[in-house]
Amino acid sequence: MSDPNDAHFVPRSAESWRDPFTMYQALRDHDPVHEVKAEEGDYWVLSRFEDIMAAAIDASTFSSAQGLTFTYGEMEKLGVEAPIVMMDPPDHTRLRKLATKRFTPKQVKDIEPLIREFAVERVLRLREMGEGDIVKELLKPLPSLVVAHALGVPQADRNQFDRWSDAIVSANATGNILSATEAVGELFAYFNALIERRRSDPGDDMISTLAHAKLDGEDVPLAKLLGMAFTMVTGGNDTTTGLLGVAAELLCSNRDQRKLLLDDRSLLGNAVEEFLRLASPVQGLARMTTRDVEIRGRSIPEGRKVMLLYASGNRDEREWGANAGECNIERKIRRHLSFSYGPHHCIGAAIARLQASIALETLLDHCPDFAVDAEAARFAPGHFVRRYESLPFTAVAG
Repeated sequence: MSDPNDAHFVPRSAESWRDPFTMYQALRDHDPVHEVKAEEGDYWVLSRFEDIMAAAIDASTFSSAQGLTFTYGEMEKLGVEAPIVMMDPPDHTRLRKLATKRFTPKQVKDIEPLIREFAVERVLRLREMGEGDIVKELLKPLPSLVVAHALGVPQADRNQFDRWSDAIVSANATGNILSATEAVGELFAYFNALIERRRSDPGDDMISTLAHAKLDGEDVPLAKLLGMAFTMVTGGNDTTTGLLGVAAELLCSNRDQRKLLLDDRSLLGNAVEEFLRLASPVQGLARMTTRDVEIRGRSIPEGRKVMLLYASGNRDEREWGANAGECNIERKIRRHLSFSYGPHHCIGAAIARLQASIALETLLDHCPDFAVDAEAARFAPGHFVRRYESLPFTAVAG
């Protein structure tokens, strides 16, 4: 039974990410519609699956247009036109339709050889080394490679692209994108030039697709193109790293589940869903109410930020049963909140799943007895994405 004294939402970062789950359960049990008093402005926190799902679907009441953190005035501080994740329908819907053309099942499948080749190379290197940091060697560079490829960044430019991405992702994670203004400026200047190049010399990538697309009969505005690139850089990197780090940890702390996978790889797809549920790389994001709304007898005024705690909802016993916090790769999973839901369901979900499946399969193929040391691991700073910044790895468990 959870302690009602733990039912206070405190933003997590770095080491305090080690156990946010005690707080989540207390909030679900004792204060599922929780108000946080804060100097910069009070906000609310939803922690039960049903309430989070309803809010995610209802974009007209819970708007993304004022940013996705619990900070007020976020869009003004960002200083750029709203990226797609900070739009509401119908503007969001029109731009999303263009973007999803790059994420058809065929196009996702086409990137599989690149992911597999990279994963095998890095896992074999880890096996040869015997031990190392799996985040540094595999879990961080893999999604960075995939994002660069999807955007059409030429191989010769990958090093500087990775440098900008690292700076922007780190700043975004801490909620202080202003600390990476130089990297943002350089990245935007780079994509500005790349967009112009792709207008006359298109490739098979997201930038080329959008550079030649029409929005309401007109060329897609440059600001929206840059916003899409920014979204992919900030949303496609550390989230996948977070998923893979927790998945590796779960395979080590649940050896019976690992044996099931080693014996039957057909379970891998469902295992990835269970890892997504338990990892919830994006632990929560905020919306803003467009009207007064009542949830479970509590009244949330118009114009208030509301945190949707996806990670808490994904462990809600009311949805998943008494063993909601346990890893069970054979669990029947109809839906979860790790990619959000409704209009803002993650457009890169299929590629994230593909990366996870290939990376985990490769680990099990070449290092079936690997171990990670979660106690010695270090969590990355930031209030919204829970991920390992470093995770010691041993190819053969001692």
